[in-house]
Order: sequence, then structure tokens, then C-alpha cells
Amino acid sequence: MRVRKHARAGAAAVALLLAAGAAPATAAPAPAHHLEGTLPSGATYVIDTPARWNGTLLLFSHGYRAAGEPNEAVDASDDATKKLLLAEGYALAGSSYATTGWAVEQAVPDQLATLDAFAGRVGPARRTLAWGESYGGLVTTALAERHPGRIDGSLSLCGLVQGGVANWNSTLDPAFALTTLLAPGSGIPLTGFTDAGAADRAAGRLGSVVSEAQRTAAGRARIALAAALHNIPGWTDPAQDRPAPHDHEAQQAAQYRVVSTMLLDAAFRRRQEAEHRAGGNMSWNTGVDYAAMLRRSAGYEEVKALYRKAGRSLGEDLRRLAGAPRITADPAAVRYMTRNIAFTGKLRTPQLDVHTTGDPLVPVQVEAAHRRAVTAAGAGGMLRQGFVDNAGHCTFTPAEQLAALHTVGRRVATGHWGDTSPGGLNQEARRSDPTTAARYLAFRPGPYPRPYDLAHPGDGQ
Repeated sequence: MRVRKHARAGAAAVALLLAAGAAPATAAPAPAHHLEGTLPSGATYVIDTPARWNGTLLLFSHGYRAAGEPNEAVDASDDATKKLLLAEGYALAGSSYATTGWAVEQAVPDQLATLDAFAGRVGPARRTLAWGESYGGLVTTALAERHPGRIDGSLSLCGLVQGGVANWNSTLDPAFALTTLLAPGSGIPLTGFTDAGAADRAAGRLGSVVSEAQRTAAGRARIALAAALHNIPGWTDPAQDRPAPHDHEAQQAAQYRVVSTMLLDAAFRRRQEAEHRAGGNMSWNTGVDYAAMLRRSAGYEEVKALYRKAGRSLGEDLRRLAGAPRITADPAAVRYMTRNIAFTGKLRTPQLDVHTTGDPLVPVQVEAAHRRAVTAAGAGGMLRQGFVDNAGHCTFTPAEQLAALHTVGRRVATGHWGDTSPGGLNQEARRSDPTTAARYLAFRPGPYPRPYDLAHPGDGQ
């Protein structure tokens, strides 16, 4: 096992150059290599090394892949960013994980085994930075919390840093609102799927109901209410114009597209796979006050406006939610999800989280949940967060990603964060890649609706 070394006297200046992507003067020329292999678990891995390695290894954790999808190993978020990182002298590595789906239990050891494979085939890294996007941001944060001796710093891009239990609770809420308000008495199940086919059939039934509801003003208001409980933003697609702040109809139309696709996929198909792993239902809504949750949501004003326009009573629908039969969790399944990924907040190496403000799949409010846990654990100095002004899930430019990686590298090299303001991050992004956009901005996410972490003993059923 590689153990991190303390910085020696005089090394900080050299390390700063390395973090910025410059190769050390003593680096011996070597040909670039592309290496592939198979881990003991059956997962595959890939390694790319540059002609002149700067001594830093970037361990990449990829995002969620559904059962049946191709499961190849990758070592960077996209080809353009990968090309720039290799040109700066970074070595790259990553694994496929042994299984698809909610595979945190397999992903973490597979990523550690990839570090071992790198050391055996290439040699020891001077420093290792873990990074990942979406579900891979969750894997990266798990590595940072559980194995700080194996990495020196980490970057989560659009990551599920709220943790597994919180994720599944928050995914349950909009599905519960949709069935209660749009399909009462339909018997559409929200948990306990026997197989993928059962989940698909339930998703199809609710999808048809949602599609029909979108035709009426009252239905659109109720879909907006469900979206607000998950904090789905009103601008979700960077290919479409950003709606004006008070164009609630355009905002709702964007949310409907997410609800009818991404949300239903997560709430049924992805849930079924996760329940199968956990051995039961790992989420609940017993004791949840949906009226209070709505008031805290970024979509509250939109929902009120759409209910007024439809001539419907928001209070009456909230009372229907309050009186509807609730869903309880299987304690063993909650224990599985907690064990395999609820965060403690105990960061021992620096981590930077970066999120788009218009993320429809992993809403930006997850960052408030992560900061809540890290602050409660007394590790606030180890965490910084940056926000990119764009819609979509993980829609970062190469410039924005390189700026984030350089920032983590400098923090590791110097022991100080330096300038992590939007201006500082944008300046670094423009320096790193002047050909793509730099859109960091000052932003403070609202509260996450259903936080759950191990730094707060009061979290739970």
C-alpha cells in the first residue's frame, strides 16, 4: 500500500509547478503508454501515461451504468479533457468496477486495486488525486473518507455527495407526490419491485399518467410540486434558452421533461437495482412534512404561481400528501446502504466539489448536504465548493475541469487553498484552456430536502 509522504523542505515550490501541470526538470523522457488489464474482481482497468510524467496520478471514477450497459474502463471524463491532462504531464487511471448499477461496494476496492496495478506496472506516484463525476463523485468521496492514506486530494464533479440513503429518500418524494396527486388508488408501487420488469411496468404506468396530466393547468401545477420536492431546476438543458425568472410555464415544461425521463428512470429502474443489492427497500417517508419541504424548495414560488393560474388549492393538495399512507423502509436495507455509503463528513485530505447550478439529475442542493456533514464532523477546512452557471448534468468544459484539478493539486502541494473564488477559478480555467468556457459564479445552494449522514445522530427514520 502506498503511504502519503510529508512534504520535505523546499518541495513546495516544485510541487506547485507539478500541480499546475508543468513537468519537473529532472523528469526522464519516456514514451507515452496506454495500458489495459483485469483486476482480481474481474473489473478491467486502463492506464494512460504521458511522454513526460509530472509525478501526479489522477484516479478517475466513472458515473452510473445501468445493468446491461457496456461496462468498459475509463480514466477521464471526456476525450478533450483527457488530451489536455496528458499534455500537462498527468498520468491517468481508472477501472470499470466489477459490476454495473449501484456498485459502491465493488467500486471502492476496484479503484484501490487500480492504484496497485498502476504502481506495479508504471511505478509509485509522487501524489495521487482522486476525481469522478456523478455517481463517480460519490465513489471518489467514499475513497477520500475511507482511504485517506491512498490519495492526497479529491475532486467531485456533479457528485452524489449527499450519500446513498439521502439520495433514495429524495428520489422517493416526487414519485410519492405524483402517485398521490395524479393517480390515487391506482396501486402503482413505488418500492419492493420483484424484478426489472416490474419496475419498468410501474414506470410506464406512472409515465402515462404524468403525460396526460401535462395537458392541463392543474396537472402541470402538480407536476411542478413534485419537481420542487426534488429541487429539479427550471433550466435543465444547456441546448435550450434559459427561461426568464418569472416564466413559470417554461420552467415547468423543462421540469416535466426531466420528470418523465430522468426521474422515472431513477425512481423505478435504478431503484429496483439498488433494492436488489440492499435486500429490500432502503428509503422511507414516514414523518415527512411535505408542506415544510416545499417551503424550503427553490421551486416554491413557481409552484404557488402555477396553482393560482390553475385555480387549484395548493393547501388542499398538501393536505392530501400529509394524509396519504406512508412508506416504511426495511431496516436491513437501510443498514446496507448506510454501511456502503452514508458519509461521515470526516475528510482528512482536501476535497473540492464542483456542481452546475442547473443539474436536473443530481440537484445542486446536494452540496448543502455535504457541507452540513463535513462541518458537523469538524473538517470544514478540508472542503471547498465551486458552482458553474450552466444547465444539465455534468456539463462542464475542459477548462472548468482543469481549473478544479489544478486547485486541488495546489492545495495538496502548498497546504493552502489559495483563491477558490469564482474569479480565481475562472482565471485558472482561462489559463488552462482558453478555447472553452469558464463559468464559475458566486452561488449558495438552498438546503437539501432529506439529508442523512453519520455526523448527525438524529438523522434516520
